[in-house]
Amino acid sequence: MPTTRRRRNAATAVVEEQAAEMDEEQRQEEDHAQDQEQSQVIARLKFKEPLSWTVGKAIPVAELLTRLEKLFKELKDYEQDFVERDSLTSVANDLVQPKLLDHRDKGVRAYTACCLVEIFRLCAPDAPFDEKQLQGIFTLIAKFVLPALADPSDPYNTQHSHVLDSLVKVKSIVLLVDISASSSLILHIFTSCFDVLSGSSKASSGEEIGKNVEFHMTALLETLIDEAQMLPDQVVEIVLAQFLRADPRVLQGSGGKGKKSSPVDSRQSTLLMKQAPPAYNMAMNICNSQPEKMGRYITQYFSSVIMNVSGAGSGLLLSKSRSKAKAKDNEETDSEETSGPSEANLKELQKAHRLARELWRATPDVLQNIVPQIEAELAAENEDIRLLATETMGDMVAGIGAAGPPSPPMLDPAAYPSQSLQISRGPTEYNFLTTPNSPHAFNTVYPTPYQTFLGRRNDKSSRIRAAWTTTIGRIILTSAGNVGLDDTDESILLQYLAAMLMDGDEKVRLSAVEAIDLFSFQDFVLKLGKAGGVAESGSILCNLSERMKDPKHVIRTEAMTLLGKIWGIAAGAIAEGNERVHQLFAPIPSRILDTLYINDSAINALVDDVLFDSLFPLQYPPLKTKQTNGTLQKSRSHINGDSQLDRQPDEAFSADKIRVERMLLLVRDLEPRAKKVFFAFQGRQTGNAKVMDAFLRKCEDYNGGVIETNEAEIKKQLRGLIDWNAKTLPDPAKAVEDLQKFAKMHDRRSYALIRFCTALESDYRKVQKAIKELTKRIEESLGSGASVLDTIKHLVWRASIIFYNISHVPAIVDFARTDEKGLSSTAHEVLKDISTQNPGIFRTHVKELCEGLIQQAPSAKQSNDPSAVDTLKACAGFARKFPQEIPNDRKFLQSMVNFALYGSPPQAAKYAVSVLMSGPKKEMHAKDLAAQCTKDFQYGSPHFVSELATLSQLIVLAPVELENDIDAIIDIAINRVLLTHQPNSDICSEKDWHVHPDRHLQARTWALKILVNRLRGLPPATTDIGEVAAPVYKLLTTLVSNDGELSKTEESPKPHRIALRLQAAQLLLKLSVHSKHLDQLLTPSSFNNLATIAQDPTEKVRDGFIRSLMKYLAVGSASKLPSRFYVPIFLLAFEPAEQLKSSAQTWLRARTAALQRARDTTMEAVFVRLLSCLSWHPDFDSEGDEILGSVPYLLFYLTSVASADNLPLIFHVAQRVKTVQDGISEDADAVGREQANERLYIVSELAQAVIRRFAEEKGWSLQAWPGKLSLPADIFARMSGHEKAQEVATKQYLAEDVGERLEGVVRVWVRGKKRKAEGRERREAKKKVKRQTEKGEKKARAVRTPQKRRRVESEDAAPSSERRRSGRTKGGTSYVEQDDSEDERDMERWNQSDDVEEDDNEDEEMEKSSNGEDREMKGEGEDGEDGETEMPDAEPETKRTSRSRTKVLANRSMANGVAQGSTGKKAAVKKGRTPIPISSDKESDTDLSDPPESEQDV
Repeated sequence: MPTTRRRRNAATAVVEEQAAEMDEEQRQEEDHAQDQEQSQVIARLKFKEPLSWTVGKAIPVAELLTRLEKLFKELKDYEQDFVERDSLTSVANDLVQPKLLDHRDKGVRAYTACCLVEIFRLCAPDAPFDEKQLQGIFTLIAKFVLPALADPSDPYNTQHSHVLDSLVKVKSIVLLVDISASSSLILHIFTSCFDVLSGSSKASSGEEIGKNVEFHMTALLETLIDEAQMLPDQVVEIVLAQFLRADPRVLQGSGGKGKKSSPVDSRQSTLLMKQAPPAYNMAMNICNSQPEKMGRYITQYFSSVIMNVSGAGSGLLLSKSRSKAKAKDNEETDSEETSGPSEANLKELQKAHRLARELWRATPDVLQNIVPQIEAELAAENEDIRLLATETMGDMVAGIGAAGPPSPPMLDPAAYPSQSLQISRGPTEYNFLTTPNSPHAFNTVYPTPYQTFLGRRNDKSSRIRAAWTTTIGRIILTSAGNVGLDDTDESILLQYLAAMLMDGDEKVRLSAVEAIDLFSFQDFVLKLGKAGGVAESGSILCNLSERMKDPKHVIRTEAMTLLGKIWGIAAGAIAEGNERVHQLFAPIPSRILDTLYINDSAINALVDDVLFDSLFPLQYPPLKTKQTNGTLQKSRSHINGDSQLDRQPDEAFSADKIRVERMLLLVRDLEPRAKKVFFAFQGRQTGNAKVMDAFLRKCEDYNGGVIETNEAEIKKQLRGLIDWNAKTLPDPAKAVEDLQKFAKMHDRRSYALIRFCTALESDYRKVQKAIKELTKRIEESLGSGASVLDTIKHLVWRASIIFYNISHVPAIVDFARTDEKGLSSTAHEVLKDISTQNPGIFRTHVKELCEGLIQQAPSAKQSNDPSAVDTLKACAGFARKFPQEIPNDRKFLQSMVNFALYGSPPQAAKYAVSVLMSGPKKEMHAKDLAAQCTKDFQYGSPHFVSELATLSQLIVLAPVELENDIDAIIDIAINRVLLTHQPNSDICSEKDWHVHPDRHLQARTWALKILVNRLRGLPPATTDIGEVAAPVYKLLTTLVSNDGELSKTEESPKPHRIALRLQAAQLLLKLSVHSKHLDQLLTPSSFNNLATIAQDPTEKVRDGFIRSLMKYLAVGSASKLPSRFYVPIFLLAFEPAEQLKSSAQTWLRARTAALQRARDTTMEAVFVRLLSCLSWHPDFDSEGDEILGSVPYLLFYLTSVASADNLPLIFHVAQRVKTVQDGISEDADAVGREQANERLYIVSELAQAVIRRFAEEKGWSLQAWPGKLSLPADIFARMSGHEKAQEVATKQYLAEDVGERLEGVVRVWVRGKKRKAEGRERREAKKKVKRQTEKGEKKARAVRTPQKRRRVESEDAAPSSERRRSGRTKGGTSYVEQDDSEDERDMERWNQSDDVEEDDNEDEEMEKSSNGEDREMKGEGEDGEDGETEMPDAEPETKRTSRSRTKVLANRSMANGVAQGSTGKKAAVKKGRTPIPISSDKESDTDLSDPPESEQDV
């Protein structure tokens, strides 16, 4: 304790000692100050020399300068309050004499001003001058001193600067306010100061104006504003003019009337300004220092402009309701007064609004009273004023000033490395004028005006909605002027922007697309991506993709071009494994290629542009990659494989591999529909190349118009080729003109360049150079070559070897082997397509492919890599076309034998056999393989499935060589495989039987193929083909009718029965395609059983069967199915899988359109077979309401085939059925035949009734068909006599009340489709945005889609008749149309893919065989084929139900009422607004036919 006390005492002593020392120092300082004051004596001015002179005795300038300088130095040395003011009076009077103030020498004026400001300082606060003298002094300063500061190189610049510095520090400028006529001087000072800072910033010597000048001038003007009670209006205008200088449009026209525009700061004339100009800074600082006073002045200016505008017409700034009220009170108002503001007034108002934008960026506090005025303008009646206010407030929120928004980013999809990997681009040039800057969050400072601004999205004017959309895009882009948006506000704005993309007016939709075009790639990811990716319905990116189908071409072009660029840039990040970018943008190529289903030539050309400019640019990657200065960083997400950024500048640059990687990325993420388009696009290339070659040959024959022989024929053929090419382009007439110009140009070098592009042996670099040189030559040769170039460019693109190029094959094979970046499966898919579409591409690399197969060859103990199947298929396709170029060395042939015996999966054995059968030792290999496969064949052995696949291929490719082994092979297939009991273990599941079939199922499948290929391998002249084929047909039809079961004693596993049922149906189709003789073995009753496969309980079976039908019936098939096979497709009326149903119906419409163009009535003739099939359908029941069960099939047919032109023919077909008897029941007893006939006649009358109702709903006339037709004799028979015919014709088989019940069914079917097509997008737009944001609006209920009936999944659960109803409930059938998805317009020449593996050689045989389609309907005087007999025409029906137009309209009104009741009430739409999203996404029914093989085809 004592120790602590001692320490405390010591600390206290130290503190007291320090305080004493400080007091002593303070006393010393005070004594020193008193001594100085006592030592300073008030001095008198010592200067006595005269400064004035009399007339004729002027003081020389040099002497006068010396005296003034001496006086200035003496005055400068005096301290304020330490000089006798009386001694300054004489000098002060001399200095204010006009002789000095107006002296012609600027040095005299400069020193005079310096002396005067010193006197101001010494005499402050009372200057020894009267008002007149003060006016002279400030006139000198305003007119001479301040303007001289603009030249820093002036010899008296120091004196000028001293004057300015003294005025600011002493604040002697306030004396100016006391002058009565100070307004003109204040205006002159403001003008001089701003002219100095806004003029040339550099003198002749290059010296810049000092920052101190700007600082002192700003302080000087701030003092004047603070002291002045009222500023002249011109002063306010001068200050505000500095903000308008930020607008580049004002720079060249600045200056008022009678004034010469002042020099402009060089930094103000460029959009790359890095900092604000001095004059701008001075005006900004002035307003910020005096916000209240300047706010009042600026508000007065803005109000005066508004009053001038409102004075031009009554009620311009009133809201709509107030304007109407005023109009009622003053009905005699002159119409000219309400016409709107004049052009001059409107320009002045625009100027004021530009000023408001810039003031918000620079000095927002002065706008407190202006923002409410702009808010009032938002509700003005005049559209121009509302538009201007909307643009202004939007830009203020976005922080965009008078100079406008920043320049849009450069999106380069051909850049390498990709811009999507450039996360940090390094320092960018700062642009003061266009960089968005908002000092405050506008929506926080002015919440009410902000909400009023948001309400303009519902403005009745499309111009204002379009402008509002543009500003919303800017707000999102700039994050509200770089202040930032919270998640809620940003989400709302994103919803609004997405809704504007679906607006009913084209200007609004275009503005939305253009607003999105301003975003950089990073903004797409970080901002627009918050609303969801392209695949997420209702998001901005999704709605943007919908605009690619917009009815307006300019919107389609902008949207598709932008999306193409986005994906082109995103491809880099997608390749590096960025999941976020992949999720957002991966579906873009699918959406782009989907537009080809619309089948519009303008859209097709646009897709070409986007495909070769953005998705797969011809110049990608650039040979010389640009090295950016920015920091390139890897994507933060997981990176799989080598990054583009990892490659060093000296590393080997493989352009081919980079291109292949991009192509595989493109293909990998394509949806099935789009992938079908892509592969079909490659398939068309071969045909287009042939057409192009024919065109070039005819151009050479044309010889620029100088033809020696056969002139007419050459011109005719050339014109035919020109017409065919022109019809594929947007403007056929212009294309014809362009192609004729190209032919007259007759540039042989251009011909050679185009041939380089289409030649298989041309590598990618050669094609690229050829297109580049061709472009240059056309541009140089033709004065108006722009149009010609565009026409030729698209045709060359479509015919060139760009994707499937020989340069790309090694890289594709490499990706297939290594699975780099997970692209192996896609690479295999592309190789498979190349082998099918254009196997000649492999010619250069066939040895590499064969060497790879040698290395992967399997053995009895070692299996091969499954990826070898695609390589084998490529070699097989190449071997069929170029057998002489396949290696024949022993190692390769032995590897093929090993694949044939031990290959896995079995398809490897199949393709290996195809390669061996194309070689010179075909007979030896065929016999050896057959012997090895049949000798000691053991079911269940390790390679028994491969042996079956080998036998299946041998029996069709080498039937002669295997003649002695046929019996053994057939015995293996039937007795040792098909009839062998299958174990229940190792059985595939019901869900994946089509993907991963077990070995036993595969064995049965190949056994069936052996039997079918046996028939396909028989020579065409075989006489006993019926005897050989009968057992096979019996087997296949048994599988179809017995639900895939062969055994009578034991039940096969259900997956096997499902698969075999589909396999048997597809093999029956294949046999009918192969030969007419084989098709005749499929009896009508068996055909009807086969047709019910279209209603199989398993969706995969239905899908596979229908797509096989469409494949074999397609135009691209050289040997097609007979026309009766159209019938099963019409049984999809109850199909629950909406995609399958809509796809099939689209295909039917396309086929109908194609046949109608060829004047072929096949689709109309098929109707009679459909009626026969329905009469034998297991679901058919003529009792009660069940009779209506066939109506949906008839309506499905009519909506797919019928038109106003062919409906009379269809009706005539339905009538003709009652003139014949059923021919399928000839083997039945009399009762059975009579029942069959009655069912047939009921269906006939039902069809006639449906057609009548259908015609009424469509408003089509139903007139008598004048021609004759023959009915197929295989399903119909002649009447037994005239009496029987008369009895059938007069008897009514259909109940009388059926017609009344049909009316509602047909109306719902027909009008339901139309209503859905028109209202689909309206519902989407309303559900996503409008009802989420607007209170008080009713939400539109979703369309009530009837629930799909549950299909019977087990054959044991319900009888066959119930299964074939496709889930319909007996006795409770509903015919309400289910809500269709978007109609698919499948392009017809693109063959539908088959779910089971097809024989490669089969496609080749189908292309070589002749067209086998039977036409059942003939014109007058023609006899039918296939044993058809001419039946006598029935008398045309004269009594038909007819209704007056009033009755029809009433029925339609009732139908509309029913339709609206089924879809729910529509949401209310504000007056003047059309929020219906318009889109031409209804895809065309017209198919794209194959290009002709030669000019003769044209």
